[in-house]
Amino acid sequence: MSTPLRLGIAGLGTVGAGVVKIVQRKAELLTARTGRSVEIVAVSARNRDKDRGVRLKDYAWEDDPVALARRDDVDLFVELMGGSDGPAKAATEAAIAGGKDVVTANKAMLALHGQDLALAAEEAGVALRFEAAVAGGIPVVKALTEGLAGNEVQRVMGVMNGTCNYILTRMEHAGLPYEEVFEEANALGYLEADPTLDVGGIDAGHKLSLLSAIAFGTQVDFGSVELEGIERIEIADIEQARDMGFRIKLLGVAQMTGRGLEQRMAPCLVPADSPLGQLEGGTNMVVLEGDAVGQIVLRGAGAGEGPTASAVMSDVLDIARGIRVSTFGQPASSLEKPVPAKATAPAPFYLRMELQDKPGALAKVATVLGEAGVSIDRMRQYRHQRTTAPVLFVTHKCPREALDRALVAMGATGVVEGHPVAIRIEEV
Repeated sequence: MSTPLRLGIAGLGTVGAGVVKIVQRKAELLTARTGRSVEIVAVSARNRDKDRGVRLKDYAWEDDPVALARRDDVDLFVELMGGSDGPAKAATEAAIAGGKDVVTANKAMLALHGQDLALAAEEAGVALRFEAAVAGGIPVVKALTEGLAGNEVQRVMGVMNGTCNYILTRMEHAGLPYEEVFEEANALGYLEADPTLDVGGIDAGHKLSLLSAIAFGTQVDFGSVELEGIERIEIADIEQARDMGFRIKLLGVAQMTGRGLEQRMAPCLVPADSPLGQLEGGTNMVVLEGDAVGQIVLRGAGAGEGPTASAVMSDVLDIARGIRVSTFGQPASSLEKPVPAKATAPAPFYLRMELQDKPGALAKVATVLGEAGVSIDRMRQYRHQRTTAPVLFVTHKCPREALDRALVAMGATGVVEGHPVAIRIEEV
Protein backbone atom coordinates (compact mmCIF):
# COMPACT_ATOMS: atom_id res chain seq x y z
CA MET A 1 0.00 0.00 0.00
CA SER A 2 1.28 3.49 -0.83
CA THR A 3 2.70 5.56 1.97
CA PRO A 4 0.57 8.49 3.16
CA LEU A 5 1.35 12.09 2.23
CA ARG A 6 2.00 13.80 5.55
CA LEU A 7 1.10 17.50 5.83
CA GLY A 8 2.36 20.20 8.13
CA ILE A 9 0.04 23.23 8.03
CA ALA A 10 1.30 26.65 9.15
CA GLY A 11 -1.52 29.14 9.60
CA LEU A 12 -4.96 28.19 10.90
CA GLY A 13 -7.02 31.17 9.88
CA THR A 14 -10.00 30.97 7.57
CA VAL A 15 -8.15 29.13 4.80
CA GLY A 16 -6.10 26.90 7.08
CA ALA A 17 -9.20 25.77 8.94
CA GLY A 18 -10.86 25.11 5.58
CA VAL A 19 -8.00 22.85 4.50
CA VAL A 20 -8.21 20.90 7.77
CA LYS A 21 -11.94 20.41 7.20
CA ILE A 22 -11.42 19.02 3.71
CA VAL A 23 -8.73 16.58 4.86
CA GLN A 24 -10.86 15.42 7.77
CA ARG A 25 -14.20 15.17 5.97
CA LYS A 26 -13.09 13.96 2.53
CA ALA A 27 -10.44 11.41 3.52
CA GLU A 28 -11.89 8.55 1.47
CA LEU A 29 -12.41 10.74 -1.60
CA LEU A 30 -8.85 12.09 -1.44
CA THR A 31 -7.43 8.58 -1.16
CA ALA A 32 -9.56 7.34 -4.06
CA ARG A 33 -8.38 10.19 -6.27
CA THR A 34 -4.68 9.98 -5.47
CA GLY A 35 -4.08 6.35 -4.59
CA ARG A 36 -2.65 7.30 -1.19
CA SER A 37 -3.98 8.81 2.00
CA VAL A 38 -3.47 12.48 2.81
CA GLU A 39 -2.88 13.06 6.51
CA ILE A 40 -2.15 16.06 8.73
CA VAL A 41 0.60 15.33 11.26
CA ALA A 42 1.40 18.77 12.70
CA VAL A 43 0.13 22.36 12.69
CA SER A 44 1.29 25.80 13.74
CA ALA A 45 -0.44 29.12 14.46
CA ARG A 46 0.00 32.16 16.69
CA ASN A 47 -2.72 31.20 19.20
CA ARG A 48 -2.87 27.62 20.41
CA ASP A 49 -6.11 28.08 22.39
CA LYS A 50 -8.32 29.75 19.77
CA ASP A 51 -11.48 27.88 18.77
CA ARG A 52 -11.27 27.39 15.00
CA GLY A 53 -14.24 25.09 14.59
CA VAL A 54 -12.09 22.08 13.69
CA ARG A 55 -10.57 19.23 15.69
CA LEU A 56 -6.84 19.77 16.17
CA LYS A 57 -6.02 17.59 19.20
CA ASP A 58 -4.85 14.71 17.00
CA TYR A 59 -2.01 16.78 15.54
CA ALA A 60 1.34 17.81 16.94
CA TRP A 61 1.61 21.53 17.67
CA GLU A 62 4.57 23.76 16.85
CA ASP A 63 4.66 27.35 18.06
CA ASP A 64 7.40 28.10 15.54
CA PRO A 65 6.46 27.52 11.88
CA VAL A 66 10.13 27.07 10.99
CA ALA A 67 10.28 24.15 13.41
CA LEU A 68 7.17 22.74 11.75
CA ALA A 69 8.80 23.04 8.32
CA ARG A 70 11.83 21.10 9.58
CA ARG A 71 9.95 18.17 11.14
CA ASP A 72 11.09 14.77 9.88
CA ASP A 73 7.51 13.47 9.76
CA VAL A 74 6.30 16.26 7.40
CA ASP A 75 6.48 15.54 3.66
CA LEU A 76 4.57 18.59 2.44
CA PHE A 77 4.64 22.02 4.09
CA VAL A 78 1.46 24.05 3.60
CA GLU A 79 2.11 27.77 4.19
CA LEU A 80 -1.08 29.74 4.93
CA MET A 81 0.24 32.46 7.25
CA GLY A 82 0.57 35.29 4.76
CA GLY A 83 3.02 38.18 4.72
CA SER A 84 5.74 38.84 2.18
CA ASP A 85 8.59 38.23 4.61
CA GLY A 86 8.97 37.17 8.26
CA PRO A 87 7.84 33.73 9.44
CA ALA A 88 6.16 32.80 6.14
CA LYS A 89 9.29 33.30 4.07
CA ALA A 90 11.62 31.82 6.71
CA ALA A 91 9.48 28.69 7.09
CA THR A 92 9.10 28.25 3.32
CA GLU A 93 12.86 28.52 2.85
CA ALA A 94 13.42 26.01 5.68
CA ALA A 95 11.01 23.54 4.12
CA ILE A 96 12.66 23.78 0.71
CA ALA A 97 16.14 23.46 2.23
CA GLY A 98 14.91 20.34 4.03
CA GLY A 99 13.78 18.72 0.79
CA LYS A 100 10.05 19.18 1.40
CA ASP A 101 7.44 20.16 -1.17
CA VAL A 102 5.60 23.42 -0.46
CA VAL A 103 2.07 24.61 -1.19
CA THR A 104 1.29 28.25 -0.41
CA ALA A 105 -1.52 30.77 -0.83
CA ASN A 106 0.87 33.68 -0.28
CA LYS A 107 0.74 36.00 -3.29
CA ALA A 108 2.70 38.80 -1.58
CA MET A 109 5.65 36.52 -0.77
CA LEU A 110 5.75 35.09 -4.28
CA ALA A 111 5.31 38.48 -5.96
CA LEU A 112 8.40 39.78 -4.15
CA HIS A 113 10.50 36.61 -3.74
CA GLY A 114 9.02 34.14 -6.22
CA GLN A 115 12.06 33.87 -8.48
CA ASP A 116 14.48 33.13 -5.63
CA LEU A 117 12.11 30.63 -4.03
CA ALA A 118 11.46 28.90 -7.35
CA LEU A 119 15.19 28.62 -8.01
CA ALA A 120 15.74 27.17 -4.53
CA ALA A 121 12.94 24.65 -5.05
CA GLU A 122 14.35 23.66 -8.42
CA GLU A 123 17.82 23.14 -6.97
CA ALA A 124 16.40 21.07 -4.10
CA GLY A 125 14.25 19.01 -6.44
CA VAL A 126 10.99 19.88 -4.70
CA ALA A 127 7.69 21.40 -5.82
CA LEU A 128 6.53 24.91 -4.97
CA ARG A 129 2.86 25.34 -5.91
CA PHE A 130 0.53 28.34 -5.45
CA GLU A 131 -2.88 27.82 -7.07
CA ALA A 132 -4.61 29.42 -4.06
CA ALA A 133 -2.55 32.61 -4.32
CA VAL A 134 -4.45 33.89 -7.38
CA ALA A 135 -8.22 34.28 -7.79
CA GLY A 136 -9.31 32.01 -4.94
CA GLY A 137 -11.11 28.94 -6.21
CA ILE A 138 -10.54 29.66 -9.92
CA PRO A 139 -7.93 27.18 -11.26
CA VAL A 140 -6.16 29.80 -13.34
CA VAL A 141 -2.58 28.80 -12.44
CA LYS A 142 -3.29 25.23 -13.52
CA ALA A 143 -4.99 26.52 -16.68
CA LEU A 144 -1.86 28.43 -17.67
CA THR A 145 0.79 25.92 -16.61
CA GLU A 146 -1.03 22.85 -17.92
CA GLY A 147 -4.21 23.32 -19.94
CA LEU A 148 -2.86 26.14 -22.12
CA ALA A 149 0.79 25.06 -22.09
CA GLY A 150 0.74 24.61 -25.87
CA ASN A 151 -0.34 28.21 -26.48
CA GLU A 152 1.58 31.41 -26.90
CA VAL A 153 -0.38 33.61 -24.53
CA GLN A 154 -1.26 36.97 -26.01
CA ARG A 155 -3.03 38.68 -23.12
CA VAL A 156 -4.02 38.07 -19.51
CA MET A 157 -6.84 40.20 -18.18
CA GLY A 158 -9.16 40.11 -15.23
CA VAL A 159 -10.85 41.29 -12.07
CA MET A 160 -8.72 39.77 -9.32
CA ASN A 161 -9.80 41.51 -6.12
CA GLY A 162 -13.29 40.67 -4.91
CA THR A 163 -13.34 43.46 -2.33
CA CYS A 164 -12.90 46.15 -4.98
CA ASN A 165 -15.53 44.55 -7.19
CA TYR A 166 -17.91 44.41 -4.23
CA ILE A 167 -17.35 48.10 -3.48
CA LEU A 168 -17.87 49.21 -7.09
CA THR A 169 -20.99 47.12 -7.69
CA ARG A 170 -22.44 48.08 -4.29
CA MET A 171 -21.89 51.78 -5.10
CA GLU A 172 -23.73 51.30 -8.38
CA HIS A 173 -26.72 49.33 -7.12
CA ALA A 174 -27.25 51.24 -3.87
CA GLY A 175 -26.28 54.69 -5.17
CA LEU A 176 -23.89 55.09 -2.23
CA PRO A 177 -20.63 57.07 -2.18
CA TYR A 178 -17.26 55.33 -2.02
CA GLU A 179 -16.56 56.34 1.60
CA GLU A 180 -19.79 54.81 2.87
CA VAL A 181 -19.36 51.52 1.01
CA PHE A 182 -15.72 51.34 2.11
CA GLU A 183 -16.80 51.50 5.76
CA GLU A 184 -19.49 48.92 5.09
CA ALA A 185 -16.97 46.53 3.52
CA ASN A 186 -14.62 47.07 6.43
CA ALA A 187 -17.37 46.27 8.95
CA LEU A 188 -18.14 43.07 7.05
CA GLY A 189 -14.49 42.01 7.30
CA TYR A 190 -13.87 42.20 3.56
CA LEU A 191 -10.82 44.47 3.78
CA GLU A 192 -7.25 43.52 4.64
CA ALA A 193 -5.76 44.84 7.89
CA ASP A 194 -4.09 47.42 5.64
CA PRO A 195 -7.00 48.41 3.36
CA THR A 196 -4.69 49.96 0.76
CA LEU A 197 -3.66 46.42 -0.22
CA ASP A 198 -7.19 45.99 -1.54
CA VAL A 199 -8.45 49.40 -2.67
CA GLY A 200 -4.99 50.56 -3.78
CA GLY A 201 -4.73 47.67 -6.25
CA ILE A 202 -1.66 46.13 -4.55
CA ASP A 203 -3.25 42.75 -3.77
CA ALA A 204 -4.55 42.42 -7.33
CA GLY A 205 -1.20 43.63 -8.69
CA HIS A 206 0.58 40.82 -6.83
CA LYS A 207 -1.70 38.32 -8.53
CA LEU A 208 -1.27 39.85 -11.98
CA SER A 209 2.52 39.70 -11.68
CA LEU A 210 2.37 35.97 -10.90
CA LEU A 211 0.12 35.23 -13.87
CA SER A 212 2.38 37.32 -16.12
CA ALA A 213 5.40 35.24 -15.15
CA ILE A 214 3.63 32.03 -16.15
CA ALA A 215 2.00 33.43 -19.27
CA PHE A 216 5.09 35.07 -20.76
CA GLY A 217 7.96 32.99 -19.37
CA THR A 218 9.47 35.82 -17.35
CA GLN A 219 10.71 36.35 -13.84
CA VAL A 220 8.10 37.84 -11.51
CA ASP A 221 8.32 41.63 -11.73
CA PHE A 222 5.75 43.13 -9.37
CA GLY A 223 7.76 46.35 -9.14
CA SER A 224 6.94 47.17 -12.76
CA VAL A 225 3.15 46.75 -12.43
CA GLU A 226 1.48 50.12 -13.00
CA LEU A 227 -0.88 50.46 -10.02
CA GLU A 228 -3.90 52.70 -9.55
CA GLY A 229 -6.60 51.98 -6.99
CA ILE A 230 -10.29 52.80 -6.81
CA GLU A 231 -10.10 55.49 -4.12
CA ARG A 232 -10.87 58.36 -6.51
CA ILE A 233 -13.90 56.73 -8.15
CA GLU A 234 -17.06 58.65 -7.31
CA ILE A 235 -20.69 57.68 -7.68
CA ALA A 236 -20.90 60.22 -10.52
CA ASP A 237 -18.31 58.23 -12.48
CA ILE A 238 -20.26 55.02 -11.99
CA GLU A 239 -23.53 56.65 -13.05
CA GLN A 240 -22.03 58.31 -16.12
CA ALA A 241 -20.35 55.05 -17.15
CA ARG A 242 -23.67 53.22 -16.82
CA ASP A 243 -25.42 55.82 -18.94
CA MET A 244 -22.86 55.21 -21.70
CA GLY A 245 -23.25 51.42 -21.53
CA PHE A 246 -20.16 50.72 -19.42
CA ARG A 247 -19.26 49.59 -15.91
CA ILE A 248 -16.15 50.44 -13.94
CA LYS A 249 -13.89 47.57 -12.84
CA LEU A 250 -10.47 47.37 -11.24
CA LEU A 251 -8.95 45.56 -14.19
CA GLY A 252 -5.57 43.92 -14.54
CA VAL A 253 -4.06 43.62 -18.01
CA ALA A 254 -0.74 42.04 -18.97
CA GLN A 255 0.64 41.49 -22.46
CA MET A 256 4.02 41.09 -24.12
CA THR A 257 4.79 43.59 -26.86
CA GLY A 258 7.78 44.36 -29.04
CA ARG A 259 8.79 46.98 -26.47
CA GLY A 260 8.52 44.69 -23.44
CA LEU A 261 6.05 43.45 -20.83
CA GLU A 262 3.04 45.63 -20.07
CA GLN A 263 1.46 45.09 -16.65
CA ARG A 264 -1.20 47.44 -15.34
CA MET A 265 -3.81 47.26 -12.62
CA ALA A 266 -6.18 50.21 -12.74
CA PRO A 267 -9.86 51.16 -12.93
CA CYS A 268 -11.21 50.74 -16.48
CA LEU A 269 -14.53 51.11 -18.22
CA VAL A 270 -15.67 47.83 -19.80
CA PRO A 271 -18.83 47.19 -21.86
CA ALA A 272 -21.74 46.44 -19.53
CA ASP A 273 -22.81 43.47 -21.65
CA SER A 274 -19.36 41.82 -21.64
CA PRO A 275 -18.52 38.97 -19.23
CA LEU A 276 -16.37 41.34 -17.20
CA GLY A 277 -19.08 43.98 -17.21
CA GLN A 278 -21.62 41.52 -15.83
CA LEU A 279 -19.41 40.47 -12.92
CA GLU A 280 -21.10 41.18 -9.58
CA GLY A 281 -20.09 41.36 -5.94
CA GLY A 282 -16.96 39.62 -4.70
CA THR A 283 -16.64 37.32 -7.70
CA ASN A 284 -13.38 37.18 -9.69
CA MET A 285 -12.89 36.66 -13.41
CA VAL A 286 -9.74 35.97 -15.42
CA VAL A 287 -9.66 36.14 -19.22
CA LEU A 288 -6.83 34.30 -20.99
CA GLU A 289 -6.09 34.72 -24.70
CA GLY A 290 -3.92 32.18 -26.53
CA ASP A 291 -2.90 31.96 -30.16
CA ALA A 292 -4.35 28.47 -30.58
CA VAL A 293 -7.27 28.40 -28.17
CA GLY A 294 -8.58 31.94 -28.56
CA GLN A 295 -10.24 33.50 -25.53
CA ILE A 296 -10.92 31.55 -22.32
CA VAL A 297 -13.05 33.07 -19.53
CA LEU A 298 -12.72 31.72 -15.98
CA ARG A 299 -15.19 32.95 -13.36
CA GLY A 300 -15.67 32.04 -9.71
CA ALA A 301 -15.28 32.90 -6.05
CA GLY A 302 -12.08 34.86 -5.53
CA ALA A 303 -11.76 34.39 -1.78
CA GLY A 304 -13.30 32.69 1.22
CA GLU A 305 -12.71 29.52 3.20
CA GLY A 306 -14.11 26.95 0.80
CA PRO A 307 -12.87 28.28 -2.55
CA THR A 308 -9.34 29.05 -1.35
CA ALA A 309 -9.02 25.78 0.58
CA SER A 310 -10.21 24.00 -2.57
CA ALA A 311 -7.35 25.60 -4.51
CA VAL A 312 -4.83 24.61 -1.83
CA MET A 313 -6.03 21.02 -1.99
CA SER A 314 -5.73 20.90 -5.78
CA ASP A 315 -1.98 21.45 -5.36
CA VAL A 316 -1.78 18.99 -2.47
CA LEU A 317 -3.47 16.29 -4.53
CA ASP A 318 -1.21 16.87 -7.52
CA ILE A 319 1.79 16.31 -5.29
CA ALA A 320 0.14 13.22 -3.79
CA ARG A 321 -0.29 11.88 -7.35
CA GLY A 322 3.33 12.55 -8.16
CA ILE A 323 2.60 15.33 -10.65
CA ARG A 324 5.55 17.70 -10.77
CA VAL A 325 5.20 21.05 -12.54
CA SER A 326 7.73 23.89 -12.38
CA THR A 327 6.59 26.76 -10.16
CA PHE A 328 5.98 29.15 -13.06
CA GLY A 329 5.34 26.54 -15.76
CA GLN A 330 8.93 26.18 -16.91
CA PRO A 331 12.29 25.84 -15.13
CA ALA A 332 12.98 28.94 -13.04
CA SER A 333 16.51 29.09 -14.46
CA SER A 334 15.03 29.61 -17.93
CA LEU A 335 12.79 32.53 -17.00
CA GLU A 336 13.94 35.78 -18.59
CA LYS A 337 14.11 39.08 -16.76
CA PRO A 338 11.37 41.16 -18.40
CA VAL A 339 11.81 44.57 -19.95
CA PRO A 340 9.03 46.73 -18.44
CA ALA A 341 6.92 48.67 -20.92
CA LYS A 342 4.04 51.09 -20.57
CA ALA A 343 0.90 50.70 -22.64
CA THR A 344 1.14 52.74 -25.82
CA ALA A 345 -1.77 51.28 -27.80
CA PRO A 346 -4.33 54.05 -28.30
CA ALA A 347 -7.60 53.76 -26.40
CA PRO A 348 -10.56 56.02 -25.68
CA PHE A 349 -10.61 57.58 -22.22
CA TYR A 350 -13.26 58.82 -19.82
CA LEU A 351 -12.20 62.16 -18.33
CA ARG A 352 -13.94 64.01 -15.48
CA MET A 353 -12.87 67.35 -14.02
CA GLU A 354 -14.12 70.37 -12.09
CA LEU A 355 -13.84 73.63 -14.04
CA GLN A 356 -14.07 77.07 -12.56
CA ASP A 357 -17.44 78.57 -13.42
CA LYS A 358 -16.25 81.43 -15.59
CA PRO A 359 -16.26 82.29 -19.30
CA GLY A 360 -13.67 80.61 -21.48
CA ALA A 361 -12.82 77.80 -19.04
CA LEU A 362 -14.16 75.04 -21.27
CA ALA A 363 -12.46 76.51 -24.34
CA LYS A 364 -9.08 76.50 -22.57
CA VAL A 365 -9.41 72.83 -21.68
CA ALA A 366 -10.51 71.90 -25.20
CA THR A 367 -7.50 73.77 -26.61
CA VAL A 368 -5.10 71.93 -24.28
CA LEU A 369 -6.55 68.58 -25.32
CA GLY A 370 -6.30 69.47 -29.01
CA GLU A 371 -2.71 70.66 -28.74
CA ALA A 372 -1.77 67.32 -27.10
CA GLY A 373 -3.38 65.43 -29.98
CA VAL A 374 -6.43 64.31 -27.98
CA SER A 375 -9.75 64.73 -29.79
CA ILE A 376 -13.11 64.84 -28.01
CA ASP A 377 -15.76 62.29 -28.91
CA ARG A 378 -18.42 63.66 -26.58
CA MET A 379 -18.78 66.10 -23.71
CA ARG A 380 -21.31 66.62 -20.95
CA GLN A 381 -21.69 69.19 -18.19
CA TYR A 382 -23.76 68.09 -15.21
CA ARG A 383 -24.74 68.88 -11.61
CA HIS A 384 -23.62 72.50 -11.70
CA GLN A 385 -22.04 73.52 -8.39
CA ARG A 386 -21.90 76.97 -6.80
CA THR A 387 -18.38 77.85 -7.95
CA THR A 388 -17.43 75.00 -10.24
CA ALA A 389 -18.85 73.21 -13.23
CA PRO A 390 -18.28 69.43 -13.33
CA VAL A 391 -17.50 68.40 -16.91
CA LEU A 392 -17.21 64.94 -18.48
CA PHE A 393 -15.29 64.16 -21.68
CA VAL A 394 -14.98 60.94 -23.62
CA THR A 395 -12.02 61.05 -25.98
CA HIS A 396 -11.44 59.31 -29.26
CA LYS A 397 -8.66 56.74 -29.18
CA CYS A 398 -5.37 58.30 -28.14
CA PRO A 399 -2.10 57.17 -26.51
CA ARG A 400 -2.07 57.50 -22.72
CA GLU A 401 1.11 59.52 -23.08
CA ALA A 402 -0.77 62.19 -25.07
CA LEU A 403 -3.52 62.33 -22.46
CA ASP A 404 -0.94 62.65 -19.67
CA ARG A 405 0.64 65.61 -21.48
CA ALA A 406 -2.76 67.25 -21.68
CA LEU A 407 -3.47 66.63 -17.99
CA VAL A 408 -0.17 68.25 -17.01
CA ALA A 409 -0.87 71.25 -19.25
CA MET A 410 -4.34 71.67 -17.75
CA GLY A 411 -2.76 72.50 -14.42
CA ALA A 412 -1.30 75.65 -15.96
CA THR A 413 -4.61 76.91 -17.36
CA GLY A 414 -5.84 78.17 -14.01
CA VAL A 415 -9.37 76.90 -14.66
CA VAL A 416 -9.20 73.28 -13.44
CA GLU A 417 -9.93 72.61 -9.77
CA GLY A 418 -8.21 69.62 -8.16
CA HIS A 419 -6.99 66.63 -10.17
CA PRO A 420 -8.98 65.30 -13.14
CA VAL A 421 -10.04 61.64 -13.11
CA ALA A 422 -8.95 59.74 -16.24
CA ILE A 423 -10.15 56.16 -16.82
CA ARG A 424 -9.22 53.99 -19.80
CA ILE A 425 -12.07 52.41 -21.80
CA GLU A 426 -10.80 48.87 -22.36
CA GLU A 427 -11.60 46.65 -25.32
CA VAL A 428 -12.55 43.26 -23.91
